[in-house]
Amino acid sequence: MAQKIAKLGFSLLLLGGVLSCTDKVENKEYLTDEIEVVKTQYAPDKRVALFDVNAEKSGNAYILKGESNLPDAVATLKSNLENAKIEYVDSIQLLPAAKLADKTRGLVTISVANLRSQPKHSAELATQATLGTPVKILKNDGSWLLIQTPDHYLSWVDNGGVEPITEAELEQWKKEPKLIYTNISGSSYSEPNTASQVVSDIVAGGILQILGEEKGFYKVSYPDQRIAFINKNEAELYDSWISQADPSEENLVATSKSLMGLPYLWGGTSPKGVDCSGFTKTIYFLNGIVLPRDASQQIHTGEQIDDTKNFKDLLPGDLLFFGTKATDSTKERVVHVGMWIGNNEFIHSAGRVKINSVDKDAPNYDAYNVNRYLRTKRPLNGPKEGLINLKSTPLL
Repeated sequence: MAQKIAKLGFSLLLLGGVLSCTDKVENKEYLTDEIEVVKTQYAPDKRVALFDVNAEKSGNAYILKGESNLPDAVATLKSNLENAKIEYVDSIQLLPAAKLADKTRGLVTISVANLRSQPKHSAELATQATLGTPVKILKNDGSWLLIQTPDHYLSWVDNGGVEPITEAELEQWKKEPKLIYTNISGSSYSEPNTASQVVSDIVAGGILQILGEEKGFYKVSYPDQRIAFINKNEAELYDSWISQADPSEENLVATSKSLMGLPYLWGGTSPKGVDCSGFTKTIYFLNGIVLPRDASQQIHTGEQIDDTKNFKDLLPGDLLFFGTKATDSTKERVVHVGMWIGNNEFIHSAGRVKINSVDKDAPNYDAYNVNRYLRTKRPLNGPKEGLINLKSTPLL
């Protein structure tokens, strides 16, 4: 009996091995080179472009599957296959998904929306978006929406954070008078006095439609139609704010220091918490400039000022990047960023927002970061890859 069981177990093991091999053959990837060529051209950075496409074999033809928000990329792939006389069936889903109908735009309707890498609350916090940020909605997964922010970052938000609207509704909202909240943090109220019920918290950069003025307050409407009141001393008319926005050395430094002590938060890009690149992004946004999201993206924007630790040519507002230099066998890794504020000092988010020095004799000398320094860029000069000037490219 034991021999029979042993033989049966061995037979099942062999069968399992055969099935496993069969599964591998069935799951073989096809047209990988052809797909990679297009992906490299149109979607080299998956954080900001979606081209998740694969191919399966069916007889003499290939079935293209997956999804993308890049019609031109899909068209190029199909054209390339046709030129190579490769038969295919197009089953790629172009986003926005058809089931969204015309609700393919949205507005952030809470003070700070937490945007995640996967459609679940336990997933990594990828980035944040403040109240009033317009987004593209690409698809939904249950109660989660895959969205793209104005800096093109792709992430998931639970549907309590965004109010879906049509393109026409977005265009109408853009025409309405709006305010931008300029205090670091505060509240909106149910009546035009601070003793009334709080409607919501609000942070710097939050944007709301103005309905009128009462007793020193702006009467405002949230994207989800909630009505509230904002103290006029804590906000500015958006059009006036953007016309006067000036990312000068003095203003960038003043904004950065107003966030001193803010806690480090992986994925944070708001006054509720910031990671290193979220901090530099917030500084510039509050002065009318949208930077790319991550340090490894920000480093490609602007004019290079230094890469030899010659800090004498740096100006306040320059961005210092840190990480690991490239070698013959490894690529450069950019893992940290801070902003120069003068006097041999830079401000950055590391544990909390704080100021450190590159002067080895200073009490706040940061040997760790100086030793992994890569280079300094001046974002407003030179190449503007990924940078949006809200004066010349209005989003609202």
